[in-house]
Amino acid sequence: MATATLTFIGAGNMAASILGGLLASGYPATSLRAADPLPASHERLRQLGDLALYSDNAEACIGSDVVVLAVKPQIMDQAMAEIREAVASTGALVISIAAGTTLGTIQAALGEQTPVVRCMPNTPALVGAGATALYASPQVSSAQRKLAETVLGAVGITRWVPRETDLDAATALSGSGPAYFFLFTEAMINAACDMGLDRETATALAQQTALGAARMALEGDADLMELRRRVTSPGGTTERAVECFEHEGLRELVNHAMDAARQRAEEMGAS
Repeated sequence: MATATLTFIGAGNMAASILGGLLASGYPATSLRAADPLPASHERLRQLGDLALYSDNAEACIGSDVVVLAVKPQIMDQAMAEIREAVASTGALVISIAAGTTLGTIQAALGEQTPVVRCMPNTPALVGAGATALYASPQVSSAQRKLAETVLGAVGITRWVPRETDLDAATALSGSGPAYFFLFTEAMINAACDMGLDRETATALAQQTALGAARMALEGDADLMELRRRVTSPGGTTERAVECFEHEGLRELVNHAMDAARQRAEEMGAS
């Protein structure tokens, strides 16, 4: 079976990361295309491999099996109008990584029967450690689902959600989530500096602790509650700190913050 031809409309950081991941996984450059009006974007993509580069969106989509919409939300309407005919001629799968652009909006622009996968990758995809939630329209075949998994799986893990509204929850969790961890780590560093550690040492210890904890969670033999229990010796320092977090309402604060993010994602989709 021939390798599917993938076309990326837009060549920003996320598109470049996915293309780089695909190439690193062995996907042939001859089956990859990208369209972007900026010469600087073309130059950056040339450093990834010998993929086909275009300035015209419609031309890039001719004969494509998959079209990845990776443009900024404010130019989505224009981009979809330009590629509508080319997408319709091949029945290409359309994958949208544009936040806030709903399935209804995409199919209204490209055709009601267009197979569409909406997804929410996050910024760790830029370093090959992404977490992406995907939602498929009813027109998406099982083979096209596998293609979507191949595309987004090139930069991390993928998980399907059964409802489009679940993408709003995924946005609040994994889409915005890196910022939560950055903020918490920043707060830990500042606290350590207040205790007398120099900032370089505090930063190195905090960042490595975050990495180590994440690896234990992913690669360990226990769930998060058990991992936390193993660190928390009765009457020890960790127990004292955790009790403080619980008393100050950390769980309720996280719930409130994530719900605020989810509501904002809903608002963006409705606008």
